[in-house]
Amino acid sequence: MTGLQPAAWVKGHWKIKNLLHHVRDRTFREGDSKIHVGRLPRIMAGLRNLAIGVHRQDGHTNIAAALRHTARDCYRSLTALGLTG
Repeated sequence: MTGLQPAAWVKGHWKIKNLLHHVRDRTFREGDSKIHVGRLPRIMAGLRNLAIGVHRQDGHTNIAAALRHTARDCYRSLTALGLTG
């Protein structure tokens, strides 16, 4: 392993982390959340990450548009999760 491989890995890690936080901050307005008690902030962050991951796995690059599309029909989110027959 050369000295550049760990640097590339770290750079890739931060790119993903910053992208995720940007979506959570802009799309979900996480910074404006009124949830500050106990474990709830971490639970909500996990649910937001789940929503982002499901939409990305479905091939969506614009998470805000994907959320609006999914919100129009309550069964779309279940279908995306593979919970409908």
